[in-house]
Amino acid sequence: MGLVVVLQLIQTLATLYLPTLNADLINHGVIEGDTGYILRVGGTMIGVTLVQIVCAAFAVYFGARIAMGVGRDIRSAVFDRVQTFSAREVGRFGAPSLITRTTNDVQQVQMLALLTLTLMVSAPIMCFGGILMAVNQDVPMSLLFLLIVPALILAVGWIVRAMPPLFRTLQGRIDNVNRIMREQITGIRVIRAFGRDGHEQARYADANADIRDVSLSVGRLMAFMYPSVLLVWETSAIVIVWIGGHRIGDGSMDIGALVAFLSYLMQILTSVMMATFMTMMIPRAAVCADRITEVLDTETSLTVSKAPVTALHAHGRLELRDVSFCYPGAEEPVLRGIDLIARPGETTAVIGSTGAGKTTLLGLIPRLLDVTGGSVLIGGVDTREIEAGLLSRTVGLVPQKPYLFSGTVASNLRYGNPDATDEELWRALEIAQARDFVEALPEKLDAPIAQGGGNVSGGQRQRLAIARLLVVKPEIYLFDDSFSALDYATDAALRAALLAETAEATVVIVAQRVATIRHADRIVVLDEGRVVGTGTHTELMAGNDTYREIVLSQLTEEEAA
Repeated sequence: MGLVVVLQLIQTLATLYLPTLNADLINHGVIEGDTGYILRVGGTMIGVTLVQIVCAAFAVYFGARIAMGVGRDIRSAVFDRVQTFSAREVGRFGAPSLITRTTNDVQQVQMLALLTLTLMVSAPIMCFGGILMAVNQDVPMSLLFLLIVPALILAVGWIVRAMPPLFRTLQGRIDNVNRIMREQITGIRVIRAFGRDGHEQARYADANADIRDVSLSVGRLMAFMYPSVLLVWETSAIVIVWIGGHRIGDGSMDIGALVAFLSYLMQILTSVMMATFMTMMIPRAAVCADRITEVLDTETSLTVSKAPVTALHAHGRLELRDVSFCYPGAEEPVLRGIDLIARPGETTAVIGSTGAGKTTLLGLIPRLLDVTGGSVLIGGVDTREIEAGLLSRTVGLVPQKPYLFSGTVASNLRYGNPDATDEELWRALEIAQARDFVEALPEKLDAPIAQGGGNVSGGQRQRLAIARLLVVKPEIYLFDDSFSALDYATDAALRAALLAETAEATVVIVAQRVATIRHADRIVVLDEGRVVGTGTHTELMAGNDTYREIVLSQLTEEEAA
């Protein structure tokens, strides 16, 4: 940046020196007919121009490198900070807004950095330097700047002042368009299934029109900027030529001085124009910077211990002690007073009606969310004290909506264990009942997977997600309704294969389907965020009305028995 400032200083001083040389050439060369003098001063002007060009080129080159580096670093910082967020912080900002802040907002700040280094550095030098050089040419004429500069400031100031609120509104409406577009792309099947194409087109058109309206308001303000400055410049030029003509007539001013004075006026107004252009960029970039800073200043609710535990001794033991969880702003907690113990070699199932808090409960174990009351312990250690890498290796989760990344079958399976061999991948696929359909693919393990797993069925996506977890081989397996898209035969075969693979591990299964969890060692029944029963299938059928009601909604009395 220091080098850029030096280069901009040299090229601006060269620019300011040229009108003085030109005035000298006119007064002593052209008027007096001295061809040799014209050639000497003209050669000097060419040399000064070359210096100006070289310095300007290098200043722009280094300025662009700095600005692009600033953009890279800000994007990286925002991305790294978002990666530390829990679901609570992501939900607060919203995915569309976070994407806008990482792309469009950073781009605005990056552009401001580029223009600052290429235009704004030279603008004040040229403005004040032009005034000094104009005073050197003719002091009385320079008094006109006492009127010209305030007129420019007034012409530009009232326009710039009105821009920040409009730019803040504009960025918010860009967020809204991104949100609607994201919903429509993700939910395209639902939209077409219900024939709501026209409704969604109208919704997008309204959001698009909102951006247009704000952009037009900004455009109208900007449209006044250039004519206002141009009006001041043209009026000033007329006054200078009129006064200068009279002064040349009475011999108190040289023709070259008038030409130089007009050149300096042009340079001063050009610098003001550059500053004006910058002032149009600053309000929007300032709004974007505030939005970026809001993300960078947001601390994750997942606090990290200063001295985290890096090794566990009681492997696989999971315990929840008086756990409660409440979402920010909610009137009632989702979970209250949850006590649960899951041991290695056992399968613990969690069942309950929709909205009972089953998925939230499972999300607390790998710290996708942090408890607001009580504690979650793994191996006798609070999860908030466990080093993040150790926690991710110890606890494995197959979420309710399994997500696959764009790539291949192999790259998705190796997501948690990059060093896994092909044999390990095939074994995991076999246990997950996915080997047959992967072998049927022409490229097998190298078969492409679209973003989100869009080119495979829901059941295949679930089985690949289960295989991905099996490749990691964690000590605690968490399955969040991960068998819902499977037919009964595949479900039974998968659970049988899992039983042998996870014989020494702790398994926690959340399920809606009673057949999936009826043979679990322990079944925990949730109702409205509370544990209302714990036991085996037989025990709960005999003594728990909530569980019995769930079972009989799916099975007959004879099947349940």
